[in-house]
Amino acid sequence: MSVSQFRQLPSVDAVLADARVSPYAETFPHDVLVSVVRAGLERARAAIASGRAVTTDEIIDGVCARLEALRRPALRRLINATGVVLHTNLGRAPLSRAAMAAMEEASRGYSNTEFDAAAGVRGSRQALIEPLLCQLTGAEAAFVVNNNAAGVLLGLAALAKRREVIVSRGQSVEIGDSFRIPDVMRQSGAKLVEVGTTNCTYVRDYEQAINEHTAALMRVHSSNFKVIGFTSEVTVDELAALGKARDLPVLDDQGSGCFLDTTVYGLDAEPMVQASVAAGVGLVFFSGDKLVGGPQAGIIVGRRALIEKLRRHPLARAVRVDKIRLAGLAATLIHYLKGEATREVPVWVMISTRLADIERRAQAWAETVGGAAQVIDGESMVGGGSLPGATLPTKLVAIGRRGKKGRAIAQSLAEALRKQETPIIGRISEDVLLLDPRTVFPEEDETVVKALRETVALLRRTQSE
Repeated sequence: MSVSQFRQLPSVDAVLADARVSPYAETFPHDVLVSVVRAGLERARAAIASGRAVTTDEIIDGVCARLEALRRPALRRLINATGVVLHTNLGRAPLSRAAMAAMEEASRGYSNTEFDAAAGVRGSRQALIEPLLCQLTGAEAAFVVNNNAAGVLLGLAALAKRREVIVSRGQSVEIGDSFRIPDVMRQSGAKLVEVGTTNCTYVRDYEQAINEHTAALMRVHSSNFKVIGFTSEVTVDELAALGKARDLPVLDDQGSGCFLDTTVYGLDAEPMVQASVAAGVGLVFFSGDKLVGGPQAGIIVGRRALIEKLRRHPLARAVRVDKIRLAGLAATLIHYLKGEATREVPVWVMISTRLADIERRAQAWAETVGGAAQVIDGESMVGGGSLPGATLPTKLVAIGRRGKKGRAIAQSLAEALRKQETPIIGRISEDVLLLDPRTVFPEEDETVVKALRETVALLRRTQSE
């Protein structure tokens, strides 16, 4: 480390006066610019102290990058060409046009969020969504919170605090990002009682565990993993029958939740909300942003007496859903009521898309880059903690070749596509870049084709130099 390196650092004023930085004065107040520049210079001093040389251009580039990041929202649209329909890292379910329009309308000005315009008195935000959910599922009542984990937490806190909830040992699962059912239950104040074994649980296991401290029986659907081989589990009908016989509510945490029969599309059977309600389950908990295909929400449907206990619990306000998501969820539910979900809800449009249509689009993409790409058979996944292991046949655009050199090409192409103005996200498998049209909206094809043409041409020029 040399003292002269510190002395050579530009001053704050010098950085502000640089032709690359000065235009930002039209966007940001002076104090914001000064703060960003000072932070950039502090990073440079830390780098020099660690023994690394830092140039003025590097400092300027860092300041400009930070100012660019501040100038536009960090959350931005991208194109999902991974073939994973419900990609958690990419925001899960894309919304229908009607849902987006409803959310925009709700955010444009004031609304009847908690106001009964006809009567001129205060209303309930739940009244905007409850009739739709009851009509769709056959439930007596419904309640919506901000996500499914919050719904389960509220349900357990309201119905089972300081009491026992019986769950199959094989269903004591982690729901993602290190959140586990035992942890959620502990936070609610309920006591988890595990019965059965990891692979086999029977009705008698629940029966033998019931005592005067039991508050509820609970089923947790393993929506993000599968146990195969020698297994046995209690059906929701059996559990509901036991609950009725012992006068105990049954809580059904379905996770993703589903209104349509997934087997029609060649997928494994996913528990349907309507079936659990019909079986006599007390409460069903599920997400709004997975197989329902709406905005993030935790949806609870079931018996009115139980829903009322949730409504009155203090935690209900802490986990309540906002007006914008309520508007989007309501518009999504209406698609199901009108029988148009497979035409309007993007998740179901993608799941139900014909293989021939996917192949036609894949061929058009591949032709853009000539011999650099080929169309191959592949599989799409539903993802998002739904239908684990289940896949849909698809056609993939494959670019590259196997081997160390092929892997480097695939990685370079993937990086170039991610750096587009609208980033395009594919996946690399066996050293080849794969792009799946199933999860790309048809109106995005032109953007994908243009990006492929440019990135492949750039890579060819780079390799020839």
